Amino acid sequence: MACITIFNPSPTAVPLHHSRGNPKMSLPSTDPLTTAGRFLWGRSLPPQPLITAVRTTWSTVWHLMMRQLAPSSSTGSYSRPAGSFPSIDLALYPPTASLHLYAALSCPWAHRTLIVRAIKSLEPFLPVSIAAPGPDGPWEFPSSSVHAGDLVPGPDRANGRRTLRDVYGMRRGGYDGRSTVPMLWDVDKRDVACNESYEIIKFLNSWQRNADNNDIDLYPSQLQKEIEEWNRIIYPSVNNGVYRCGFAQSQEAYDEAVNALFDTLDTLESHLGTNRYLCGDVLTLADVCLFTTLIRFDLVYYVLFKCTKKKLVEYPNLHSYTRDIYQIPKVAETCNFEAIMDGYFRTLFPLNPGGIRPALPSACKPDVLSKPHGRDSVCSNGLTSFLVLSRGQSMQ
Repeated sequence: MACITIFNPSPTAVPLHHSRGNPKMSLPSTDPLTTAGRFLWGRSLPPQPLITAVRTTWSTVWHLMMRQLAPSSSTGSYSRPAGSFPSIDLALYPPTASLHLYAALSCPWAHRTLIVRAIKSLEPFLPVSIAAPGPDGPWEFPSSSVHAGDLVPGPDRANGRRTLRDVYGMRRGGYDGRSTVPMLWDVDKRDVACNESYEIIKFLNSWQRNADNNDIDLYPSQLQKEIEEWNRIIYPSVNNGVYRCGFAQSQEAYDEAVNALFDTLDTLESHLGTNRYLCGDVLTLADVCLFTTLIRFDLVYYVLFKCTKKKLVEYPNLHSYTRDIYQIPKVAETCNFEAIMDGYFRTLFPLNPGGIRPALPSACKPDVLSKPHGRDSVCSNGLTSFLVLSRGQSMQ
């Protein structure tokens, strides 16, 4: 039998390694921190005064870092800062406009833009530069990439800058705000066109270029009111809701956020039992916005953001719905699970100081996500898919 003391601040704590009848203890460690600890306290845990001092110091520093990383209200509830360039005028950017997209693979807000760009087949007309989190968090552009393709972190293909902050700083008058992704860059004016994800995907859906899938409408006029209503439900409780859980700085704020999150997921689970997509049989921007949160749920939010009431895989309709969208042509190519996990577990130091990345959940592996989803049978009005619907064709 082995006895392990999990936590006991008393100097008389039981040794971490004890084997009855075996006088041979663990081999001496050459690690300097372990050696120093053994010199000061032997095999006991540190004394209570030191533990109290470290806990108080760490708590103070943690709140200081979190205030900067995730601004909060007086109750400790996360308040997402508004974007500095929240809108874009379609009239200012005709089909011939020269634009460049800055995105990141780990960010769910940037992921929205990559999905719409792919579904609308805008790749030839909208180049992209993929940033990656730097050692201290800010978005950087790696000098080289060992992989082919444009959906990998690599150099800034529009301006040749080292960091995203450098790109923002190129605009006339400079910039001293948060340098966020996604960001749509006006190449000709050398200025930020927009850095609000929802406005960017609405713009890309309407930006008519000579693309194969330009007849696909993810924001049809007859459904815009319904799409906006879904976004009013999903954004605060799910898209931003997982962040309100993970970035909560008080128990009260966390409890409020996690209850709102799972109440909304329960509502969505019920709705998707009789609707293939949020707006019936039509894939819309509302589904794109929901998908980029759901695809990260068991991967990141369940563990790191403490969204632990249920896993996504425990919601049959939501999980099959996520697989349905994942299997739409070119969507899977926008989902880089290693980059997503690295972008959270190895970057958000206040939430994961050790920087250890957990194993990929089996339910999040591509082969599982590619299994038949059965959502075709949920279709209520005889339309085969959003691709068929967008062309005004019905099943014969």
